[in-house]
Amino acid sequence: MKPGASVDTNLLVRLIVQDDDAQTAAVAKLFANHTKKSQQVFVAVTVLLELEWVLRSRYKFPKVDVIQALSSLLMTTELTFESEDALEQALISFEDGKADFADCLHLALSSKAEALPFWTFDADAAGEIGARLLK
Repeated sequence: MKPGASVDTNLLVRLIVQDDDAQTAAVAKLFANHTKKSQQVFVAVTVLLELEWVLRSRYKFPKVDVIQALSSLLMTTELTFESEDALEQALISFEDGKADFADCLHLALSSKAEALPFWTFDADAAGEIGARLLK
C-alpha cells in the first residue's frame, strides 16, 4: 500500500488517549477509509517526536507507557512512517538507555545518514553508542 494522506500529532493523541469520543471515532473512520482504498496514512518523524513529548509532558505517561504507545503505532498496518527503521532503533535505545527519546531519535537518524559521531553536551545522550560528549 502507498500513503494516501498524512496526519498531525493531535490525531494520534486522540487515537492513543481516547479522551474525546467524537475525535477518536473520526480518526478511526479516516484510517478505515484509507484502508478501503488500499492506502496507508503517512506519519512524519517530526509527528512521532512531538507525540512522545505530548504523551510525556501533557498526559504524564511514564516512559514504559510512551514506549508501548509508540511501539503499538509502529505495528499499525494502516500507518506508514518516515524513517521507520530509525524510529524503531530510537525506541530500542530509549528503552535501554538514559537518553531521552528526542536524543535517541537524533542519534538513530544520524546513524542512518552515516554521520557519526553525534556530538552533544548532554551526558546522558553521550552515553549512547555513536554519541560523543563535547568538552
